[in-house]
Amino acid sequence: MVDQSKLLIVGAHGQLGVALCGKYPKAQAVDSNEIDISSQPAVDAFDWSNVEVIINAAAYTNVDGAETAEGRKAAWAVNSVGAANLARAAARNDLTLIHISSDYVFDGKELEHTETEPFSPLSVYGGSKAAGDAVVSVLPKHYIIRTSWVIGDGKNFVRTMLGLGQKGIAPTVVADQVGRLTFTTELVRGIDHILAQQSPFGTYNVSNDGEPASWAEITRQIFQEAGFDLVVSDTSTEEYYEGKECIAPRPLQSTLSLNKIKATDFSPTDWKEELKTYITKELQS
Repeated sequence: MVDQSKLLIVGAHGQLGVALCGKYPKAQAVDSNEIDISSQPAVDAFDWSNVEVIINAAAYTNVDGAETAEGRKAAWAVNSVGAANLARAAARNDLTLIHISSDYVFDGKELEHTETEPFSPLSVYGGSKAAGDAVVSVLPKHYIIRTSWVIGDGKNFVRTMLGLGQKGIAPTVVADQVGRLTFTTELVRGIDHILAQQSPFGTYNVSNDGEPASWAEITRQIFQEAGFDLVVSDTSTEEYYEGKECIAPRPLQSTLSLNKIKATDFSPTDWKEELKTYITKELQS
């Protein structure tokens, strides 16, 4: 059983952080206004005496913004230096660090990404996340939770498409990027399972299960569940971003292998089932 009072959630105001705080209401929770993880002095000065497990849900996730001069610095400060500072604190205080990773650490050439695939990031964001993963991986007590296409309580793809549908806008959506949605409820469930089971330390892919789909196919599913009678048009990633500046290259295949997490007796939920539940709540709110 996880002692919530010994948990520290870092990045508490993000989509995942909000979901984690909902699951662990007695946990310690901080965001960037309370601890700047990119600052080693700030991390060193934090009181770690009542912490046993750090869950690092803090990240710079503006993938295109990271391609700008300022965004590049910010991405590396949080995703790489921040991860290193937390890893240093974990090592000094004999803590377990749970660090959230991304499918963007890969180039998307494999149809399914396993936990042991070598890093091959295409973008600044992906590179900064890979660097964070690398430094966390040397900790004796660590879990790297790799996920993809996160949907929770915040700005996200599903909410954007619902907004368009409600306005009667028939969107054109990329059809050559393929993966699975990961709802924050599922991500939290996976993290809680790993902690409760005291799974062997290492890297675990955690996403929803089900047939991988493109963003265009997911949009059709969203419209179907929401009852929008609108036609979704397909386009390619190259065509969609043609002529736009500071656009990060995207991996075309983002599907994560779930065999390792399933081997721990975890049964991921199909993304279509969770999408239906999510849309029902959104339309009622």
